[in-house]
Amino acid sequence: MKRMLFATFLILTFFSASAQQYIDLSGRWKFCIDRNDKGIIEKWYNKVLSDNINLPGSMPEKLKGDMVTAKTKWTGSLYDSSYYYNPYMEKYRKEGNIKFPFFLTPNRHYVGVAWYIKEVTIPSNWNGKRVVLFLERPHIETTVWVNGKKVGMQNSLCVPHQYDLTGYLHSGKCKIAIRVDNRIKDINVGADSHSVTDQTQGNWNGIVGEISLKCTPTTYFDDIQVYPDVDKKQALVKFTIKGKGKADIELSAESFNTDKKHRINPIRKSVQLTQGGMTTEMILPMGDNMLLWDEFDPALYKLKAIIKTSRGEQVKEVQFGMRKFEIRGKWFYLNDIKIMLRGTVENCDFPITGYAPMDVESWERVFRICRNYGLNHMRFHSYCPPEAAFIAADKVGFYLQPEGPSWPNHGPKLGMGQPIDKYLMDETIALTKQYGNYPSYCMLACGNEPSGRWVDWVSKFVDYWKATDNRHMYTGASVGNGWQWQPKSQYHVKAGARGLTWSKAKPSTDDDYRFQNRIDTVKQPYVSHETGQWCAFPNFDEINKYTGVNKAKNFEIFKDILADNNMSEQAHMFNMASGKLQALCYKYEIEKTLRTPDYAGFQLLSLNDYSGQGTALVGILDVFFEEKGYMDASSWKRFCSPTVPLMRTEKFVYNNSEQLKASIEVAHFGKAPIRNTNILYTLSDEYGKIYYQGRINTPEIPIGNLNKIGDLTFDLSSISKATKLNLEVKIEGTSSINGWDFWVYPAKTDIDIADIYITDTLNKKAIDILDKGGKVLITAAGKINYGKEVVQHFTPVFWNTSWFKMRPPHTTGILVNPKHPIFKEFPTEYHSNLQWWELLNRAQVMQFTDFPASFQPTVQSIDTWFISRKIGTLFEANVSNGKLIMTSMDITSNPEERIVARQLFKSIVDYMNSDYFRPENSITLSQISDLFTKSAGKVKTYTNESPDELKPKIN
Repeated sequence: MKRMLFATFLILTFFSASAQQYIDLSGRWKFCIDRNDKGIIEKWYNKVLSDNINLPGSMPEKLKGDMVTAKTKWTGSLYDSSYYYNPYMEKYRKEGNIKFPFFLTPNRHYVGVAWYIKEVTIPSNWNGKRVVLFLERPHIETTVWVNGKKVGMQNSLCVPHQYDLTGYLHSGKCKIAIRVDNRIKDINVGADSHSVTDQTQGNWNGIVGEISLKCTPTTYFDDIQVYPDVDKKQALVKFTIKGKGKADIELSAESFNTDKKHRINPIRKSVQLTQGGMTTEMILPMGDNMLLWDEFDPALYKLKAIIKTSRGEQVKEVQFGMRKFEIRGKWFYLNDIKIMLRGTVENCDFPITGYAPMDVESWERVFRICRNYGLNHMRFHSYCPPEAAFIAADKVGFYLQPEGPSWPNHGPKLGMGQPIDKYLMDETIALTKQYGNYPSYCMLACGNEPSGRWVDWVSKFVDYWKATDNRHMYTGASVGNGWQWQPKSQYHVKAGARGLTWSKAKPSTDDDYRFQNRIDTVKQPYVSHETGQWCAFPNFDEINKYTGVNKAKNFEIFKDILADNNMSEQAHMFNMASGKLQALCYKYEIEKTLRTPDYAGFQLLSLNDYSGQGTALVGILDVFFEEKGYMDASSWKRFCSPTVPLMRTEKFVYNNSEQLKASIEVAHFGKAPIRNTNILYTLSDEYGKIYYQGRINTPEIPIGNLNKIGDLTFDLSSISKATKLNLEVKIEGTSSINGWDFWVYPAKTDIDIADIYITDTLNKKAIDILDKGGKVLITAAGKINYGKEVVQHFTPVFWNTSWFKMRPPHTTGILVNPKHPIFKEFPTEYHSNLQWWELLNRAQVMQFTDFPASFQPTVQSIDTWFISRKIGTLFEANVSNGKLIMTSMDITSNPEERIVARQLFKSIVDYMNSDYFRPENSITLSQISDLFTKSAGKVKTYTNESPDELKPKIN
């Protein structure tokens, strides 16, 4: 009861103390599954049901429904169908050990009809008044009977289902029956829509959030909408009143979440209601002390609206903020200040409950974590969150883009006359009526990546909203690069100008996105669609966190696969090493966005992991918004925050006869310009030795990006050995700091190969030398056969190889021991960094499946977790009577230009000439030979049919 009353307070709908009437319906309900959908015909609304359930809650949450099996019919596409026929997966298809690799495994699953019935005692003083049944978030369709009489049916994934029970209730005991149907029927939002899919929250049956009866006078506020006008220092309040007779209206407002208090004196108006009611408006003057809402100072007001008639009085309170959100050219402005959206996509991925949080505290936690990581914006992918999310975002100062609850693809199509056309329009109207007053609600899209004749449909959608409500900005749909442009959209959420070009070109920060996907010619603000999607290897320690509805059985499968390939002990380091590369890619992609002229913002996919669609471990945080161990908020904020020092340079690898040149910029999207400051810079090595430091006086850093600070040039001739450097740039007097790694190698190297036989294959001479106890270096770049089906780029897996049908790359970086003496003259961490690009990008890997179980390569590539082959690009071993090092990286060609390769070559040779060259593992000549001749064959984990045909019938 206490929790429900608190939720009622938080949604800010109140009645005066004298008139407050409220019955909390949470608790025990009678319950029954209607598997054959016969309840209406058999009049179950009049029956005593055989089971019980506690509400609020979902059936899976209450362990109602069916145990999952390999025959379970999922709501969602399965791009990887190998689960159903792969012999390895057979053990996971057996009863008692059911596990799925493509998403989390729920405790229970049920799609169909269920009935919920409760007997309620209605007080006598409710006679003659209006009574509303409030169901905050049912899933999906509800039909309500009271005392055996049908009240109506509603279907909404975005807003509460509210039924006017006036005339159906009487004082004393009454029976309320609710039929909930979560089948996808004529209204098909799309099986992969995050509002319904098993990829994310799951297609559950139940009712969550507030469940109550509310009593009001028969003359009441049906709707109140507040339209701030910052320029005029006033708010236009539009309200719809239902009822009849004369009514007196009083409006007042007061700030409530700031140290500075601001009260607005009451204004009054009398109206004569016609039969049924009316819509009217009033101007609320906010005065010169008006407080504004933004991400830095999220000041909020409570509007208190009172309506008095001879039949009683109703009081409602509505939360709002004074803010002006608009577009000027290619940028968003809030209260006349240019802003850049630094966003993430929220995918309704909450494994404990299987549905979005219904309480404010949970959402405030999420938004504050996002703020700690420098973000200010969230897009909700093909769903609209509950009211608690808007309340929390208002408090934190976070800009939201809810969407209609549809990914109208893989089945439904927009603009084809299907029911989805009207449903999506109705849903966005309903959600805007319900949540439109919250200042955090800034943008709206109809949904995600539609198909059909969708451009015409979304054009009308945007036209409608531009003419209807100026509080928000509108785009037709959030789309990928292959989708058409939307000519009517006020802003664009579109892919195309994102990603890194490192698969083709060496890392550099001289580039940006200005000419990608026509961004330079687009006249409206351009926001990147689903930026990033860089993967890290699973963290198996995370499995124990899944204590609720959905279990990480997919992680258990991946853990088994790793164990079967004799690499269990490396799981943690695979996660850490791949995570470091993931973070590196995010850093340089975000910085590239910040360097781009007129780029209005980005939306990551996403800051936290996505546990569906094959298991997409794209988050710096796990799905619970908790750190994984390889990146924290303070490190992330160096390149993702309101103010970020940036650096342009053509390369990150130098020899000591060159000069390191860097141009310094600042992207600044704070509340005001930064004036009279200094830019401090330091060039130092990993031990803290400072080679250069200085300051650049900066009279002003205005709001915006492309703020050029100055050019730096560093002479490197004093660095005589291979050295890793870091250039750190800081804005004096602020917390803004950023840094970049560089590597400097000697321009001249002495390489003594006299005692080493170097070859590119295992030829007779190599065998003879090994037989005689000699040393052989095989540089087999381009000649490997056993492992050639594994495609390695420097960058990691995109989204995952299951959902994208083994699209390359297949690896997620490398794992090395930086203390190994082979790297004595080649500075490295345990993970990929930019100096490795020259060696790893598109380099072949060797597959070591047939090597001894204890064998570990020296440079180990981390395979996609769906297969986890033991692979690598460099190893050492005892072979015959001799010692061997073999690499599939090119370490010998063009040594004058490829100085990283040359330096690694030198470090390897020096190691082979040293007393430290003592391989631990022994392998046979035939195992070496197999690397050149054996074929593993391509791994095919999918069929070529469309997603909806990938779920075979299992007999």
